[in-house]
Formats: sequence, structure tokens, C-alpha cells
Amino acid sequence: MAAWTWEYEGYEPADERLRESLCTLGNGCFGTRGALPECDADDVHYPGTYAAGCYNRLTSVVAGRRVENEDMVNLPNWLPLRFRVAGGAWLTPDTAPVREHRQVLRLDSGLLERVTRYGLDGGRTLSVRQQRLVHMADPHLAALRTVFTVEGAEADLEVEAALDGGVMNAGVPRYRGLEGRHLTHVHTGTAGQDTVWLRCRTRTSDIRIAMAARLTSDAPSTDEPSTDAHEGARAVQRLRLLLEPGRTRTVDKTVALHTSRDPAISDPLRTAVDRVTAAPRYEELLESHLTAWDQLWRRAEIDVPGEPGDILRLHLFHVLQTLSPHTADLDVGVPARGLHGEAYRGHVFWDEVFVLPFLNLHFPEVSRALLLYRHRRLDRARAAARAIGRRGALYPWQSGSDGREETQRLHLNPRSGRWLPDHTHLQHHVGSAIAYNVWQYCEAGGDTEFLHTKGAEMLLQIARFWADSATWDEHLGRHRILGVVGPDEYHEAYPEAATPGLDDNAYTNVTAAWVLTRTLQVLRDLPAPRRRELFERTALDAGELEQWEDVSRTLHVPFHDGVISQFDGYGELAELDWDDYRKRYDDIRRLDRILEAEGDSVNRYKASKQADVLMLGYLFSPTELRSLFDRLGYGLADETWQRTVDYYLARTSHGSTLSGLVHGWILARARRAEAWAFCLEALKGDVADLQGGTTGEGIHLGAMAGTLDLVQRGLTGLETRKGALWLAPVPLPEVSSYGFSLHYQGHWGVRLHLESGRLEISVPPSDLQPIDVRLPDRTVCVPPGRTARLLLPD
Repeated sequence: MAAWTWEYEGYEPADERLRESLCTLGNGCFGTRGALPECDADDVHYPGTYAAGCYNRLTSVVAGRRVENEDMVNLPNWLPLRFRVAGGAWLTPDTAPVREHRQVLRLDSGLLERVTRYGLDGGRTLSVRQQRLVHMADPHLAALRTVFTVEGAEADLEVEAALDGGVMNAGVPRYRGLEGRHLTHVHTGTAGQDTVWLRCRTRTSDIRIAMAARLTSDAPSTDEPSTDAHEGARAVQRLRLLLEPGRTRTVDKTVALHTSRDPAISDPLRTAVDRVTAAPRYEELLESHLTAWDQLWRRAEIDVPGEPGDILRLHLFHVLQTLSPHTADLDVGVPARGLHGEAYRGHVFWDEVFVLPFLNLHFPEVSRALLLYRHRRLDRARAAARAIGRRGALYPWQSGSDGREETQRLHLNPRSGRWLPDHTHLQHHVGSAIAYNVWQYCEAGGDTEFLHTKGAEMLLQIARFWADSATWDEHLGRHRILGVVGPDEYHEAYPEAATPGLDDNAYTNVTAAWVLTRTLQVLRDLPAPRRRELFERTALDAGELEQWEDVSRTLHVPFHDGVISQFDGYGELAELDWDDYRKRYDDIRRLDRILEAEGDSVNRYKASKQADVLMLGYLFSPTELRSLFDRLGYGLADETWQRTVDYYLARTSHGSTLSGLVHGWILARARRAEAWAFCLEALKGDVADLQGGTTGEGIHLGAMAGTLDLVQRGLTGLETRKGALWLAPVPLPEVSSYGFSLHYQGHWGVRLHLESGRLEISVPPSDLQPIDVRLPDRTVCVPPGRTARLLLPD
């Protein structure tokens, strides 16, 4: 595996789903899994194409109950291109002898290449070389080039290309009991000698979808010209090629995809046909695609040596394919599993808290668009708060098209086969993540216009929700937030409790206090006319602000045994025999499923799926975290925090790909020797499929972006606040040299490089103000066009 390629040798059916996810190509508007074009969807292969924000809602009957789910829709499959010797069977790696098979994902150029050599009768061999792209310059185009060569003797080859509208959502085995047919009214037709089309719509959201495909070849006139046919939900084109030994024949398939959600169009079908008709030849498409990728890599360059650097480039590649500059024109959120598969139904969770801090310093226009997705759904969040008798905005734990709560009420435990109640919709802390992202984006980019308008509106309503959720406890002399679930999804209720929810989750309460404090500051700093306008529109008055101030200082944070309690009563739970479970089970990451299958409940034990309390050390620097606890009237000595880290480290099963990331971040900042083991787990979470088959259902976008931010902010201690870049680098022996470029306060291409105790900061020439860089022991001003070289303290 070279630095800029991801390669697979040989055909391994058991690995195909994982390869398809990791070889997905996309451009921010749509993504297509890296499935082989000659293979249909089955237990081995799963071709899937997903457009950002394209959802549909269906009702299924589960365990005797009608349940409604909204899914990101698997769109018509544009990939199909199969081939056979005339009169023979269609060739696939599952049905024909494979003498060689290799796939190469080219990260620098956004290309997927494959070479397969099929054994034919008579000692002949058919070589199939393909190159695929999902166009990064024109986000509605994709192309597939196929080069055929025969060895041994000539072959009469039949080639069939298609657009297939007979697809469904079936990429996640545990969802297969749910209704998955999202497309209806599939029609096909011909738009010229070499072009066919397919149109359909989603069943309930009524999104119109159109594809048009152009098929061309370099075949001489002696070969049969292409013909088209339409078979049910498939638009089919056929070619017949006479292959002579050693001579190549090239077939190009160019596809345009449009939906009725696209801006500035009238009819998706007419637009798709016009676009594919006007599309240039493959060579020209390739050239503009390569240029677009080159520009992306310049803006998001990261330089880390060795295998970690190779994996980080793969992670960055998939982040850029899911959230590219094209995303800035869309009304979409951060899909937790990318545009790479159907896990989590394509929903938007809190993963943006791991994604936006990276994007803020490279593609701020994308961060802004993702925050606008949340702002457009602010009214829906306010309605959700009113529905439970609260003021302000309650954002959903899982969001999709319109911002309603999409969290399922039942989930399947594959170990026991039982459908169980799902209470994760009580993770109200997602609102704090949105507020955090608003503040981080505005601090990094200096976007005061957004902060003073849409940002302030979201902050105000989220703060209002937290203040109204807090209840006063006379005995404690503090405010409490009751009946919630924290980031650790293992605990949804107290043992034997009749109702779900936990009291005083530390992460929830501390982040709520932060939201209230930060919102008060933003409101104070607003220009007077804007402050008056906002107060009038929201009926905010001085009495409510006083309440916010009070709650922000008096929220309860429970402690036990000298550590921060994950929630009130955590210290009274039973200890789990971790050694026994590790002996009995190869993998205990999903300890909740293991215990439920045994007739037990993880709610009874001091056991966490992922970082919960420790997420505080991920979001906030040590200085800011101490300040928050001081404001709440609690001291947080370094010794207390270290005890807390050790306590939960020993009681976490790491059942989330985010867990290794957060623990690695915290331990690196604490200069702990075991940091690298967790960093490595975060790096290899998807490439090694550490969660046991889940990556084949879609990558984990938050973990991928988080590993990039681990280098960008975690190891450097980088913060953007008070108009300056704050740096407090920590040494990590396994990553002793690294560098990256960033976009900060209008400066494009600011370059940071750290190696062997030396820091180099280069600011490109411009007419902007110098950058104020603050280190623990000094402040440095770096003007445009200059480079600062600094020795770091030990």
C-alpha cells in the first residue's frame, strides 16, 4: 500500500462489503459504493448510490407494532455493465475462474481502478480493466471506462450496460425485516442513438429522480453498433465487440443524476438528459475531475509519515467525498455513515461535533451550510420542546429530512433476536453539540454576521431549553436535569425502573452550563439594535436572563469515590466481572447485547459503551474545563480529573468507533504512554473493521474526521479564541513529525509543521492583518508572507 493508494489483491467474497464501503466514490452530492459493475446485489455484493439529503419514510410491522422509519434512499443503480462470450453465461468473480483480481483506490485523484482476468474456454483469458469516477467538478456526473483485452484467441463479446431502478434498501441485515422499497413509478426510455434514461420517484417524500446514461465505444464499424432495450425497471444498452488477441476495446459509460431537490432546475429528467448529452469525452471529464481533486488536497493537506499518515489520508478522502465544497449549496446535515451505506438509515446524529472542528479550518463554507441545516429546523426543534412541556429548542437525537425525531422506538439485538425498546431519543445533549459547533465555527472563521443572526437564534433557544429543563432541588441547593440519556448509550434507565431516563448526567449538565454561559456572553456582545430585535422577537427579558445566569452556576454535578459520576447513582451500580466476560467472549464491545441475550441488563453495571464523562475533556481544554467547574462551584483539581480518567478507562468496552478517538485525545493531552494504543484503534476502526462487520454498512464519518482533528487540534493544542491561534503542542513519540495547512480568519493556506520540538508557521502573502499566535510561554505575531520558526519548551 503506497501513500496515495489503497489496494486490494485477490478476490475475497467475505471481504467484499468492507471493500465496497472503503472504495466508495462521491462528491458531496452523491456517492456510489465500490461494487463491481458486473455483479448484482446479493449476500456478497451491494451496489448502492445515495444522494445527500434524499430521504423517504415507510411504515413496517415489527413485533406486532407499526413502526415508521425514514431512510436515506438507495437510488437507481447506474453501475451495471456486464459481459460474456456470445452465447455463454455472464462473467462474474463468483461464477467464472478468476486468474487475477486487483482493486486500487487512488486517493489523490478520486479514482477507483480494477483489473480482473477471467479464464475462458479454449485456454483464453479475458482481461477487464476499469476506471471509475464520481465527478468532483460537476457534482451530477459519473463515468466508468472499461477496457477489454483477450489473450489466446479471438472472442465475440457481448456487453450490456443498464440503469436499474429495481433496487431497494437491503444493505443492513438487521433492517431486512423492515419495508425497504422506496422507489415507485419507474419509467425508462431512449434519448438518442447512444443515450437512455430512467426516472422514478420516492414513495412518500415524492422526490423525483432521473438518470441518463451515454454508452460509447471505440469499436470499428465491423462490430455491431449499440442497441437499447427496456426491461421492466431497467434501461438497457447492448454492444457486441469482436476482440482480437492483444488488441484493446474501450467502452465508456457516462451518467448524469438529478433529483427534484437540486437547485435551479425544473425537470430532473430533462436536466439529466441535457447534462449527459453535453458532457465531454472521458478524457476531458477526467482532466477536470483531477483538477478539482488537486484543489481539494491543497486546501486540506495533511502530512503525517508512515502508516498513520496513509490511513489519515484515506479518512480525509472519505470526509471530502461526503462533505465537499458542493455541500455548501445543499440543505443537508452530517450523515453519520457518510454516503457509503445504509447503516443508521443515513441519519444525522451528533457526529458533527467531531466533524465541524476540522472543516472550520479548511472549508468554512461547508461548516456554515451544515449549521444552516440545523437553523432551518429550529422551528421543528421548538415544537419538539413544546410537545414535552418545555420552552426553547429540543433538537432530535436522530434527524433526517425535516428535523423531527427519527430515532427508532424499537431496535433489534442480533444476539438474542429480540426487538427491544430504544430510549436513545432522550439524548438531549445533541443541542449542546450544535451550540458548541456554532461557537467554534464563528471563532475559527470570524463570521460575526452568522453569530449575530442565525447563530444567536439557535444559541438562545437551546439555552432556553436547558434553563427550562432545570429543576430546583431544595435539599441539594442546586438545579438538576432529570430523565435524560448521556453519550454512553448503555445506560438508558436505572435498574428495575419503570420509566427510562437518568438524572444529572454529568456531561449533559456541564455542557448545558457551558451553553447558558456562552449564550449570555453572545447576547451581551450583540450590537444594540440587533439585541433589541432578537429580544423582541423571542420575548426574552431580563428576568429570564437572570434565571439563565443562576442555572449556569448551580447545575448539579455528582461525584462518588473522588471521581465525577457519570450520572447520579452511578456509584451504586454493581461492578462487572470484566475478566470473566473477556474470557467467555472474543469481543465485548457490544456488551449491552451480550448481557441482554443472557437475560441481564447493562443498566445494572458500572460499564460504559464509550466516553461519557470523559467527553468533557475532548470538547474543552484543561483550562476551560477547570473554569466551567469553578463557575459551577466545584473545584476540579488535576488529580481529580486523572482519577476520573483512570476510573472510566477501566470500565469502558469501546463499543463505539468514537471511544478510542476520545480516549486517545485525552490521554495524549495528559502525556500518557497508553495514548497511542487508543489513537491506533481510532485510526484502524474502519480499515480493519474493528466493530465486526459494521463498516461494510457504511464508514464511521465522525471517527474518521476526529482522527484528522486529533492531529490538527489534539496534538497541537490548537484553539481559536479571542482572535488568536492558541497552541500548546504535546509530544506523541509515535507521531513525532506532522504538518497541515488551514484556512484561518481569511488567510488561505496557513501552514503549520511540528518536528522534534520545533514549530514552523508560514502565512501566505496577502493584505490581511498578521496572525496572533499564542504559546504557553510567549506570543508571536506572524505577518502575511513570513515564516516563524520556534523552539518549543519541554
